[in-house]
Amino acid sequence: MFFAAAILSACSGGSGQDTEELPNTNPPSSGASYSGPAPETDDVKQYKRYIWDNLAAENRCGSCHVEGGQSPHFVRGDDINAAYDAGRDLVNLARPAESRLVTKVGGGHNCWLSSADACAEIITNYIEEWALASGSLTNTITLTAPVERTVGASKSFPTSSGGFGGTVYPLLRTYCAGCHSEDAGTAQQPYFASANLEQAYDAAKSKMNLDNPANSRFSLRLGKEFHNCWDDCDANEAEMTAAIQAFADSIPLTQVDANWVISKALLLTDGIVASSGGRVENNAIALYEFKTGSGTTAYDTSGVNPAIDLTLTGDVEWLGSWGIQLKGGKAQGATATSRKLYDTLSATGEYTIEAWVAPANVSQEGPARIVTYSGGNDIRNFTLGQALYNYTFQNRSDSTDADGMPALITDDMAERAQATLQHVVATYDPIEGRKLYVNGEFTGDIDPATAELLSTWDDTFALALGSEVSNDNKWEGSVRLLAIHSRALSAEDVATNYAVGVGEKYLLLFKVEEHTGIPQSYVMFEVQQFDNYGYLFSEPTFVSLDDNADPSGIAIEGMRIGVNGREAEVGQAWANLSTAINGNYTSGTGQLLSRLGTIITLDKGPEYDEFFLTFERLGSETFTRVEPVPAAPAAPADLDPQSRIGLRRFEQIHAALSRATGISSAHPDIVDTWEKVKRQLPVESDIQGFLAAQQMGITQLAVKYCSTLVDSPSRSSYFPGFDFSAPIGSAFDTPAKRAQVIDPLISNLLGHEMTWHDGSISQLAVAPDLGAVETELNSLIDTMENCSGSDCTGRTETTVKAVCAAAMGSAMILIH
Repeated sequence: MFFAAAILSACSGGSGQDTEELPNTNPPSSGASYSGPAPETDDVKQYKRYIWDNLAAENRCGSCHVEGGQSPHFVRGDDINAAYDAGRDLVNLARPAESRLVTKVGGGHNCWLSSADACAEIITNYIEEWALASGSLTNTITLTAPVERTVGASKSFPTSSGGFGGTVYPLLRTYCAGCHSEDAGTAQQPYFASANLEQAYDAAKSKMNLDNPANSRFSLRLGKEFHNCWDDCDANEAEMTAAIQAFADSIPLTQVDANWVISKALLLTDGIVASSGGRVENNAIALYEFKTGSGTTAYDTSGVNPAIDLTLTGDVEWLGSWGIQLKGGKAQGATATSRKLYDTLSATGEYTIEAWVAPANVSQEGPARIVTYSGGNDIRNFTLGQALYNYTFQNRSDSTDADGMPALITDDMAERAQATLQHVVATYDPIEGRKLYVNGEFTGDIDPATAELLSTWDDTFALALGSEVSNDNKWEGSVRLLAIHSRALSAEDVATNYAVGVGEKYLLLFKVEEHTGIPQSYVMFEVQQFDNYGYLFSEPTFVSLDDNADPSGIAIEGMRIGVNGREAEVGQAWANLSTAINGNYTSGTGQLLSRLGTIITLDKGPEYDEFFLTFERLGSETFTRVEPVPAAPAAPADLDPQSRIGLRRFEQIHAALSRATGISSAHPDIVDTWEKVKRQLPVESDIQGFLAAQQMGITQLAVKYCSTLVDSPSRSSYFPGFDFSAPIGSAFDTPAKRAQVIDPLISNLLGHEMTWHDGSISQLAVAPDLGAVETELNSLIDTMENCSGSDCTGRTETTVKAVCAAAMGSAMILIH
């Protein structure tokens, strides 16, 4: 959702940059003290630590549920044992999210934040910590039979927006464009009132219920929530519902093919919540799971006060799959609450930044700030960033400068950063220093700085996602989870959290008993909403809920996923599946059918999309699929003229200069220049992408190689016979002397003469013309000879360096 950036006062970040100072919207809780009798048991002690200490403050539950107050008195201050007796029944240690404390606050009862869901999540975390400490929390998922739905005729949104444009769109454009349009003064996503009809249609689909228009979000927003009514809310709701009904009436029902072999149907919400649990986060001091889904605040649900709630500004969109999409916008905490990081981490001397992120592209650099705790472009405590295909980690310590430099950067050739969902973890401790992990794997990159303490950290900085606190060095992509831990996670901890995954997942059990003859038999998928446009289906498994069932010999072939009465057009990863239930089947857990996963396009939204499965063979039932005759291919269009030559990429240029000069690429002087210019060199071979700045980088590198060559003892063997001690007036006074410099360069660069199979010798037709190259280099020597007096001192060596750099930095190196 797009949020207009608030105009707020600014303060200096200590480096000349302006830090956008955001207000503290979540003041700390007023503490509660206890002086009653001691806990009688360890369980009561745990209750006090995890429940009473966190909820007994007056701005939490202590204003009502105390002695003499409203029952139950679960945070009474006179006797913790009596408080435990009153509160124990409100807590479910086996399933914390189902605790009465959680559901009551989640329903809107006395939440101390503007989001009841955020309060519920914080209390859930308190109970989970108690459960983990007591050993009561288990990660076992019990499979139960889902609601049984028959696959029925359904309506799906048509590809064309014409029907929408003549019914619902006129109302949206007339009455909602003041906010929900990209050209609005205070533009707010989704843009279902956009001037672009196609964009409006895509954004409006999830707000319309084709099967029951009165339950559409557009209608409920007007009639039940009185949001932006343009006249009488009841009348406006009726008008909107009538428009959606007219649109729905224009859409024919999608009839299920009577010959299909199909399963029963399920909605996403019919599934079993599949939380594998077991995340290592008992030392998380800031946690963002982005479950709120709307508004301008991403809540810190770690339960560690003060909460560093993040204010969303600029172009930021909530993801239905839990997360935020940063498109140039930013999420930033207040300086006052961000100090929690300074107070805690500077004391422990170690920490971990853990994030599930999906970079929008691999062309971002700066580095672009994914997560930063800083005060401006060149002063910070830590930053996790992206630079093209690399992840970067800056940490301020006693062995780095105020910018956390030198940075830890993943190896260029590994190309760790990819435009896909990745688990990225950065750890720091005063023994091991900085480490980076991507998708559960240590990258192997070595910290260039010595591991030290965090005594130089600054307590005036702010935590931000998506850009520097001064709004520079923006990063685009999605963040699905962020946790900051007060200790360095071990490699095992990182692997555990990667295996758990991210987001809300369901187990969907599609009943197939009528085709297999096996009691309570299902094909089970792990499913989650991947983003605002699709669902992720993975790990198809055949399972029976009857522990005594023997499904051996059941054949399964050609499995496809159906949505709303029709097979999905794309994403059919199991269309070629051919397997059978065999000795790999295990009672209770089933048999995995495939390790593949796929994305299925979201149609009506997670509350309304109805899924089912079709099969070409399931047990003894078969369906003979007749593949449609593919349409004749369109006449190929002529491409724009393509160049027959390309560019050497950055690593090829580096290797070519080393080979052509004979100077090792590991020479300290070369390494220093290479680190400065390598990101300036071409990354693609397409000559149409060549930039003038790339040529400058090549020139700098060529000059360094040539200077190193001429200053080294190997110059005598490279330029045999040339007299470097001769004055400029005589060093090049004959063609033969000039050839002693020019010929070795051309020979090493071009390999210009080829001996063919018939014994003839000639120059490659595609190589630069020798005569033209020699003329240019001789012209440069003429220019360099034009000196007098003290200007001629050391001119001979300088001339050789210049001629070498001109040759080595030319198109002879660049063109591949």
